[in-house]
Amino acid sequence: MEAIHGELLGGFRERFGRAPVVGARAPGRVNWIGEHTDYQEGLVLPSAIDRDTWVLATPRPGRHFRVWTRDLDEAGAFDVADLEGERRGEGPAGWLDYVKGVVFALRERELDVAGFDLAIASSLPLGSGLSSSAALEVAVATLLDGALGLGLGPEGCARVAHRGEQRYVGVACGILDPFACALGRADHALRIDCRSQEVRPIAVPPGRVALLIAHSGVTRELAASAYGDRVAECRAAVLAARQAGLVPGAGALRDLSPDDLPALAGVLEPTLLRRARHVITENARVDAFCAALGRADLEAAGALLVEGQRSLAEDYEVSIPEIDALCADAAELPGVYGSRLTGAGFGGCTLHLVAPEAAAEVSSALAARFERRFGRTPSILEARPSDGASFVSL
Repeated sequence: MEAIHGELLGGFRERFGRAPVVGARAPGRVNWIGEHTDYQEGLVLPSAIDRDTWVLATPRPGRHFRVWTRDLDEAGAFDVADLEGERRGEGPAGWLDYVKGVVFALRERELDVAGFDLAIASSLPLGSGLSSSAALEVAVATLLDGALGLGLGPEGCARVAHRGEQRYVGVACGILDPFACALGRADHALRIDCRSQEVRPIAVPPGRVALLIAHSGVTRELAASAYGDRVAECRAAVLAARQAGLVPGAGALRDLSPDDLPALAGVLEPTLLRRARHVITENARVDAFCAALGRADLEAAGALLVEGQRSLAEDYEVSIPEIDALCADAAELPGVYGSRLTGAGFGGCTLHLVAPEAAAEVSSALAARFERRFGRTPSILEARPSDGASFVSL
């Protein structure tokens, strides 16, 4: 058990006056490539990482939840019955809403959910783009699945987490985050087809690559950001292409290829064309990246990251100056194959594909350059592709 689990045990006893009897952990995730494609039924390539969210719990009478988060030292409570048929109100979501969303989604499936005392702790930085919210949701779903014998399994828990975030929390997200957190596999990335929902592990060349993740220090709230605008713009682009007869049966940008871009330029206004161009070309980059990993061509893989970052910055407009600087500075350092933002953007983290022997020096140099530019030191961690969520009896 990792240290965070042991620390949470003591906090649970102090908070609730008794010991937990079950627990679950779910990792964060980093998306290697395939950004803003999931909600257009496209391709993504995430991996779970070796940073986790833990939840510990013990049953209580009735259907009341008492919940405490160690990281914020905040508590909340709710009754399962109060969530039936209800949606969260307007405004930014709070941490408790993600727990409620999972229970809400289970009740939508007409599954009986008993009450629990539940405590949460995480080694994932909030708002970093490493899916702290999905890790929490998947951890809670995994705990309730194991404790109540719901029979969901990892994929079912991922679907419950996704449903809760969409329908209760109110974020129009795709399946990328919960699938990566629930189904991760050590030393592999996951090629996820967000239309068929097929998951194919892609081996990372052993001993050939290190993943550095640098936090820009800028956090963002997806539900209150331009994320929803991008979702709407993609839908508008699909509708315009279909109405113009370019791809009559198109249901998503997944149905268009780079060959369609010249025709799209004639029917889409400039902003919608840029959004569509990013998603269409990003889908192509995912399979090209998988092929590069398969032949251990890390230079080619890195070039695809750079190309993807340019598209995210210029066509999708979700980068920020701190992210741009981290990527540009890393490009000048020996041993860096390529860099890009990871996550939805508007803040969060960058991913850097680095030769293992250069990782420490790159991390130090990148932090020093960032501090000179912005007057603060970024958090930089080295991550490994890791296994997905798991349940434990204590």
